[in-house]
Amino acid sequence: MKANEVKRGMVIQVEGQNILILQTTVQTASSRSGNTLYKVRGRNIVTRQKFERGFKGDELVDEVEFARRPVQFLYRDADGCTFMDSESYEQFTVPDESIEEELQYIGEGIEGLVALVADDKVLGIELPPTITFAIIECAPGIKGASASARTKPATLTTGLVVQVPEYLEPGDVIKVNTETGAYMSRA
Repeated sequence: MKANEVKRGMVIQVEGQNILILQTTVQTASSRSGNTLYKVRGRNIVTRQKFERGFKGDELVDEVEFARRPVQFLYRDADGCTFMDSESYEQFTVPDESIEEELQYIGEGIEGLVALVADDKVLGIELPPTITFAIIECAPGIKGASASARTKPATLTTGLVVQVPEYLEPGDVIKVNTETGAYMSRA
């Protein structure tokens, strides 16, 4: 597969490492003879190290075959997070280190979680693009505050802290972008 076909959520193999792609950006050359670069940002599935690299559009990359299985979060304990496969009802535990960045978004009732599985081994958990959370703590709402005005920090049900508009209050339900960690809208 060519580098210009790489998309978010794919797993590619680079120098023997399996990399989960988190973001791709296209950098167009300013000169006529320059090549367009495809910059990929990702994470090594095993070591959890960040990965960044630029590829030329026609450069070949190896895609790793894996299955996406819908899962449901059950509970978290000292061993990690336990999930249940929504189709086979099989339960498995993923260590906290394997899903360090995703942990702040995982909690009771979160819909749309997907396990990435290859050779009967869970490689990681993929989040949906947006997740709905209830605000559990923030400064009181200010009457008459406009939507584009200043923001304030709000703590969500999973402990994640997000900047939200001043008019929101504890108990309000909001949508959060899981890629950027930013407030999107009321739910």
